Amino acid sequence: MVNRPFFFLHPYLYRMKQLVKLEEAALFAFSIYLFSQTGFAWWWYPALLLVPDLSMLGYVHNPRTGAAVYNFFHHKALAVLVLVVGWHGSHDWLELSGIILLGHTCMDRMAGYGLKYPDDFKHTSLGWIGSGRK
Repeated sequence: MVNRPFFFLHPYLYRMKQLVKLEEAALFAFSIYLFSQTGFAWWWYPALLLVPDLSMLGYVHNPRTGAAVYNFFHHKALAVLVLVVGWHGSHDWLELSGIILLGHTCMDRMAGYGLKYPDDFKHTSLGWIGSGRK
């Protein structure tokens, strides 16, 4: 018997990036489950899933503003706060907004897009995007 926790899992799960992607996939699935518990038609979820990326418009001003606006709308704490306030106050659209924010941020993290540093759009909390710097 191998003396390490979760020895039965495939070895790639021990790599940190794969673990993060697995965690984000689970949270993304949870956002779909949360959405399924609302009264909205199914097509609202895919229709709204990319709306948080409108926050990239902050980059039109400059990278520092772009990163601040992008990070605000891609922070999971905001998603959870909006979701809880919507649920607690019985505000369906606010609850939906929180679910969409949560699903979107998880989808981004699975794809390798983290929160942005103010120096460059491609510089994220998960590393550099693209084949440039590492």
